[in-house]
Amino acid sequence: MRKFSFKPTLTMKGRKFKGVRGFAGKPTHPPLTDIPIGAVVLVLILDVASAIGGHGASWAHGFYTAGTVVLLAGAIGAVLAAVTGWIDAWTSSEAGTQARRTINAHALLMIIAVVLAAANLIVRFFVDPGAAATPIGVLVLSILMVLVGAVGATFGGAMVFEYGFNVETAGDHPVWSKSEEDVFHGEH
Repeated sequence: MRKFSFKPTLTMKGRKFKGVRGFAGKPTHPPLTDIPIGAVVLVLILDVASAIGGHGASWAHGFYTAGTVVLLAGAIGAVLAAVTGWIDAWTSSEAGTQARRTINAHALLMIIAVVLAAANLIVRFFVDPGAAATPIGVLVLSILMVLVGAVGATFGGAMVFEYGFNVETAGDHPVWSKSEEDVFHGEH
């Protein structure tokens, strides 16, 4: 019996293009969220290491600077994720539904996380750019960014895994039946 199936996942054959939203079964928003999520987690790790090293460690400033660069890249990724998420939300959900309310909660939390990231960047660039180690205020902002972002991401995950938001298939799809044949998008 075959153990792997690569081609159906990687092919674009039979997938309808939905503009900025991506292709049917291949939405743009979810993979873009990995950029800011990965960035803020890495920033927190770098900031904690820098703070632990303190002013006495020659490498602490390097970790602080690296955190700044990673956070800037994550902020750019967050803008791209926000645009595609907003388009997804308003073209795929109806006002007055629990789904839309959950989307709104997700968006609000992610906006708060982005505001925290912006405040973090402002401090890094304008208040304390040459800090020998991560200042405590920046460390607090980094912790809050990760916490708020994690809670916000939980709402995004609920949209997909609990509500099936923008999910194209269901458990009765042929891919869940034992078979040696791969099923491609649009085939049943």
